[in-house]
Amino acid sequence: MSTTTVETSADATERPAAGPAKGTGRGQRGIVTSLASHGVLITASLIALFPIAWLVYLSLGPDKDDYLHPEGIWSKMTLDNYSFVLQNTNFFDWLKSSLIVSLGTTVIGVMIAATTGYAVSRMRFPAYRKFMWVLLVTQMFPVAVLMVPMYQILSDLQLIDTYLGLILVYCSTAVPYCAWLLKGYFDTIPFEIDEAGRVDGLSPFGTFARLILPLAKPGLAVAAFYSFITAFGEVAFATTFLLDDEKYTLAVGLQSFVSEHDSQRNLMAATAVLIAIPVSAFFYLVQKNLVTGLTAGGTKG
Repeated sequence: MSTTTVETSADATERPAAGPAKGTGRGQRGIVTSLASHGVLITASLIALFPIAWLVYLSLGPDKDDYLHPEGIWSKMTLDNYSFVLQNTNFFDWLKSSLIVSLGTTVIGVMIAATTGYAVSRMRFPAYRKFMWVLLVTQMFPVAVLMVPMYQILSDLQLIDTYLGLILVYCSTAVPYCAWLLKGYFDTIPFEIDEAGRVDGLSPFGTFARLILPLAKPGLAVAAFYSFITAFGEVAFATTFLLDDEKYTLAVGLQSFVSEHDSQRNLMAATAVLIAIPVSAFFYLVQKNLVTGLTAGGTKG
């Protein structure tokens, strides 16, 4: 009895001794890993923020050639570029056009993409898989190839130089991607919810509108953000299909500061900073749902 007691006591005394050494190693590795990861994240953040900070810095230079000698801007910073853009250009007309086109593309595009993604996720009609692949194939064609046929179609529909025509063009780009995105997100929502809605007497559309869409807010936020960005910053289609100066979007209006013999880069920089404000505001509104929406759709195919 005494021998057993002594051996047990000895084992109990020796076992804690190995614990601190192992814990110290883990702690050291944790600190090194944490410092390395934070260093990488800080470096990546600085790389991402540098172009934005540089653009803001150049926009404060009063002369159009200050970008050639940026070190001199610090001693003569001014907000005159912003005052000139806001008071002596059609900036607010450009902003109005951009918001009309972008919000119109967002609303119409998300509605079409949501119904398409839900139908493919829940219904098994003939060739439903091929239908989604056809949507994906439409993204393969470059803008230069699509420009002429789209112009002909809009001309036949008398939609050249109209907001609606440009919105429909942007929807043709945004809807296929958003449909794929939302289809993947709808796949993660249990089918039992649809069945419960039908048991309660809801129609298929009622189930979709009252039960499924509230659960799909993160996915809808990502689709809305993508549609908004697609329309807000696009140049080629807007330059081709909008003819009236007052209907120019911000991206097209920005080109007015560049001519064959002159480039007012200080005004371009100031306008670019102002253009970023609506996009940043829209991102702030939907950012809570962006991460969830981007990751949830990829968990089930």
